[in-house]
Amino acid sequence: MSDKYMKNLTFANIAKACEGRYIGDETLLDTTITGAVIDSRQVKEGYLFIPIKGERVDGHKFINAVFEQGAAIVLSEHELTDPAGPYVLVESTTDAMKKLAAFYRKSLDIKVVGITGSVGKTSTKEMISSVLEQKYSVHKTAGNFNNEIGLPLTIFGIRESHQVAVLEMGISDFGEMHRLSTMSCPDVMVITNIGYCHLEFLGDRDGVLKAKTECFEHMMPDAVAVLNADDDKLATVQNVNGKPAIYYGKEAASDVHKSVYTTNIENLGFDGMKAHFVTQKGEFDAHIHISGEHNVYNAMAAAAVGLQLGLTIAEIKAGIEKAETIAGRTNFIKTHGMTVIDDCYNANPVSMKSSIEVLSHAKGRTIAVLGDMGELGSDEKKLHHEVGEAVGENHIHTLFAAGELAKEYAAGAAEKSSDVDIHYFEDRETMTQELLSYVKEGDTILVKASHFMEFPKVVEALSNS
Repeated sequence: MSDKYMKNLTFANIAKACEGRYIGDETLLDTTITGAVIDSRQVKEGYLFIPIKGERVDGHKFINAVFEQGAAIVLSEHELTDPAGPYVLVESTTDAMKKLAAFYRKSLDIKVVGITGSVGKTSTKEMISSVLEQKYSVHKTAGNFNNEIGLPLTIFGIRESHQVAVLEMGISDFGEMHRLSTMSCPDVMVITNIGYCHLEFLGDRDGVLKAKTECFEHMMPDAVAVLNADDDKLATVQNVNGKPAIYYGKEAASDVHKSVYTTNIENLGFDGMKAHFVTQKGEFDAHIHISGEHNVYNAMAAAAVGLQLGLTIAEIKAGIEKAETIAGRTNFIKTHGMTVIDDCYNANPVSMKSSIEVLSHAKGRTIAVLGDMGELGSDEKKLHHEVGEAVGENHIHTLFAAGELAKEYAAGAAEKSSDVDIHYFEDRETMTQELLSYVKEGDTILVKASHFMEFPKVVEALSNS
């Protein structure tokens, strides 16, 4: 079967996988769909349309329209009057989509690499994909389509020509990882770290560890876990489903035996990082062309995954050196004689401190433009204060801070250094106007906050000013 069709997703199998009832022309039951989407605007000839009930719009209202666009079949939570094509009646289209994704994944002859962790999932996904692309046809999560809606849509994008899928999995509460890993069934499961994220729901880092490691229960029989040995919580996970965990980390950062470790790490500032990699299959030097020491960890994870999937040392080195960043993730933008570090997709204490460290290597005036971080639980003020301290400790020239909790950035920065030029604002809009009048040629400006702060608008203003 060509890549035009989704293997085994006939109308009959869709109904069976979704535990629904097929209603329509029985002679079409062996028809195979060509795609599956939840956005009616993306429907093409031969597609399955999955209408989702959102907060504002119910996808069911578009069912007639998608048949006109060429949809082959749809799901529905209620019986349709005089439908223009066949459909599968289900109790919940969202649950049916997850069941269908799990069925489809298991029908494919493909290796799946799952990635989770508190920080660095997306950048690690990009690094691992870059390495695996040196040997395989790779399908990967687009952007951060890593939740219970995004993951099944990513799985539906896999085709028979793909040999490996690299799937990012993000959670905020207990039970979510069970549902995500039931769909993905990883052959290799990477956990980057256990940090201070989603503490509002998970309580503390032990809760984060418990929630993240739910994935172990749904891995393939011969699967392996690839873990960051330098994370104190992950270092306690000795065996996964009866098999020893595969660890990576710095040479002397922990006592855990590492299958991949690095020495001679050299920070080149905006030119990236250099490091010597030691693996069980050999050693090599690599230049990572992305700034920040955390990318050395991403590269070690990628090397460990590459070795598990049969890549040579030369292929691993090439993939590490070809890796690039993506928009919103430490993305460098040259504009009006300034450098804007667009790292504003999301934020947490660890990634904030990493980005501030990257900023500190810039020449000329350094400006940290920071907004509130969300979902940090009862320690949120303390964690914001510590980020402010990092601004002072890294000798950042100027701090622009916006948001209720961002007051703690200002306090922390002032506590650590009297040299930081601090500007605090209650809202992003006022801060942006002041920032535009403050910046000048030669400045390097880091823009970072949690997604709800809408800091991409700050980047846009700086670029268009």
